[in-house]
Amino acid sequence: MKKNLSYLIDGKISTYQVFQPYDPVLCDFSDTLSKTLRSLKETKKYPDILTFAFWCRRANIKRLKRNFNSSEKRLGLGLIFHITPSNVPVNFAYSFIFGLLSGNANVVRVPSTEYKQTEIIVSAIKKVLKDNKFKEIKNMNSFIKYEKDDEITSYFSSFCDGRIIWGGDQTVLSVRKIPVPVKAIEISFPDRYSFCLINLKSFSQLDKDNVKKLAQNFYNDTFLMDQNACSSPHLVIWLGNMKHPEELKSLFWSVLEKIVRQQYELPAIKVVDKYSKLLSDVMSAKDVETKFKNYGNFIYRMKLNSIPVHIDELKGKYGFFYEAQIKSMEHMTNFINSKYQTLTYLGFQKEELEDFVIKNRLSGIDRIVPVGQALDIDIIWDGYDLAKSLSRIIDVR
Repeated sequence: MKKNLSYLIDGKISTYQVFQPYDPVLCDFSDTLSKTLRSLKETKKYPDILTFAFWCRRANIKRLKRNFNSSEKRLGLGLIFHITPSNVPVNFAYSFIFGLLSGNANVVRVPSTEYKQTEIIVSAIKKVLKDNKFKEIKNMNSFIKYEKDDEITSYFSSFCDGRIIWGGDQTVLSVRKIPVPVKAIEISFPDRYSFCLINLKSFSQLDKDNVKKLAQNFYNDTFLMDQNACSSPHLVIWLGNMKHPEELKSLFWSVLEKIVRQQYELPAIKVVDKYSKLLSDVMSAKDVETKFKNYGNFIYRMKLNSIPVHIDELKGKYGFFYEAQIKSMEHMTNFINSKYQTLTYLGFQKEELEDFVIKNRLSGIDRIVPVGQALDIDIIWDGYDLAKSLSRIIDVR
C-alpha cells in the first residue's frame, strides 16, 4: 500500500464477528466515548465536538434503540468502508458510530484536512479502546488517513460489505466508478440544499432576548460550518404579509451581525472568496432580480424579488445568504426538488410543515427541524434509517 496511507489507531483490522444492532457493549462504548470527550478541557472550545459527545451519550442511544424497535432478528452486514468529507471535521465520528451501532466492523477514512476536532476525537477513541472491555471493538475498527488516491480507495472497497460516501456530487460519482463486491451495499450522501423558513408574524412577536436567541441558533446552523454542511441554510424565506417587513428582517440581520463579529473568525481568504461569489452572482444570475446589502464583510444578503426554480444552484458560504419573502407555503412547491434536505423553521407547528411535504408529495425535504438544530445529525439521515440499512434480517419461519 502506498506510503501516504496512515493508520491512526493501532493498525489494521484483525478477525471479527458482527454484532446485533445496539448490542450492549456497542452502547457502552458509545457512552464511554461521550463521557471521555465531555471530560476533556479542550473539547469545550469546539461546539461540534460537544454536540457529538452529547449525541452519543447513553440516554440518546437508548432513545435510538427504542425507536429502532425492530421485530426482526438482525445482524450487522460485515465491514463498512466510510469515505467522509474533507470539509466537515466531525462527520467521520458520526459515520463511525452509525456503522458500529448497526453491528458492523468499520474502516473510516478521516478528513485529509488537518482539524483539531478530528485529532481530539481520534485521541479519545484511542483512549477508550485501551479498556479491555472493548478489545473486540478495537480489533474490528480502523481509522485511516490519506489524500485522494483511487488505488487505496479501490483496496478497501474490494472487500467491504458496505460503502458509505459523504461528499459532493463529483466525489460520489468518482468513487462510484470504483467497484465493490457484488453483494455489498452502497449509500451515498451527495450535495444537498437546505433553507430556513421564518414566519414574519411570529418573529414580530419575539422579545429582545428571543430575537437574540434565534440569531444565535441561526449562527450555529450556518457559521460553525461556514455553510459547508449539507444541512446548513443558504436561503432564508420570510413567510407573511406584514407591514414594514424590512424593519423586521433588518432587526434579525443586525442582531446576527453582532454575534458574528463577537464569535466568528474571518480571515482575508474568506472575505475574498465571498466577494468573488458576489461578483459571480451579479454577472451570471441574469434571470434573478436582486438587491444586495452587506454588514461589513461578515454578512452578505442577496435579496431576491422572486425565487428561481434553480435556487438550489445558488449556494453561499462564510455568511453569504439569499433571501426572499413569500405569502404562502404553496409557493415553495414551485422550486423544491430532490436536492432539498433540511428545512429549519421558526413560527410554525411541526405538523403543518409535515403535512405540507406529504400532501404536496414533494420529492425533497427529508428533515424539518427548528432553527438551531440544522447540524444535529442523527442515525436517520437523508431519508435513510442507517441502523436498518447497515444490518441484515435473519428470516426464520
